[in-house]
Amino acid sequence: MVATGVCGVVMVLALVILIPVMVNSAGTPARYEMLGACQMVCDSHGTTATTKTTNTIKDNRLVQSLPTFIQGPQGEPGRMGRMGPRGQNGQPGLPGPAGPPGERGEPGSPGLPGPPGASGPTGAISAATYNTVPKIAFYAGLKKQHEGYEVLKFDDVVTNLGNHYDPSTGKFTCSIPGIYFFVYHVLMRGGDGTSMWADLCKNNQVRASAIAQDADQNYDYASNSVVLHLEPGDEIYIKLDGGKAHGGNNNKYSTFSGFMVYAD
Repeated sequence: MVATGVCGVVMVLALVILIPVMVNSAGTPARYEMLGACQMVCDSHGTTATTKTTNTIKDNRLVQSLPTFIQGPQGEPGRMGRMGPRGQNGQPGLPGPAGPPGERGEPGSPGLPGPPGASGPTGAISAATYNTVPKIAFYAGLKKQHEGYEVLKFDDVVTNLGNHYDPSTGKFTCSIPGIYFFVYHVLMRGGDGTSMWADLCKNNQVRASAIAQDADQNYDYASNSVVLHLEPGDEIYIKLDGGKAHGGNNNKYSTFSGFMVYAD
């Protein structure tokens, strides 16, 4: 009896030592098996209960190993991942609409000189351009009858060196500064007891005057002459200041002439 009791105690101590070692090496399933074995040793009358417990553990392991085919609800979005590598450039897009005008820029640099312009009107002629004394002279007669107050247009031109006298206006225009001599003779057409006055004018100013009176004859002359200094653009002409001037057709009863004495 004593020997039997000692053997039982030894077996119990061996199981107590071996069970933890087996549980650490085999994991959770082994733990349940060891418990079942312990139960078998410690409870000799609980065989049926131990068997049921072991079957329950195996059924739980089978249920845990079965795959789940039922889809659950969608979870919350995860955090944004890291930026990936830069991709290749795409195809150029279509041109966009024109933008608003920008601000006015700074003035640009001066451009290149343009082509020469057209020639201007002929100005004054300098005496230095002549190798000799300028040749300026004119002589013209009066064809048409004139009366009242008007410029006498001596339209029968005989001499016009330099073309400074214009018969369409009756005026001599200076282009070279210098000293000039002018003389005029105007035949009065009388017979009615009137008189005639003829003035030589420079730029609307009288520089010489002459009068013819109808006394005992029907015709009389009004004559005078001047020496004047002229500048370019000055005009010389004869103006009737009342009375009647006789035109002589081609006979030149009334004449107007002038020439340059010397240039400045």
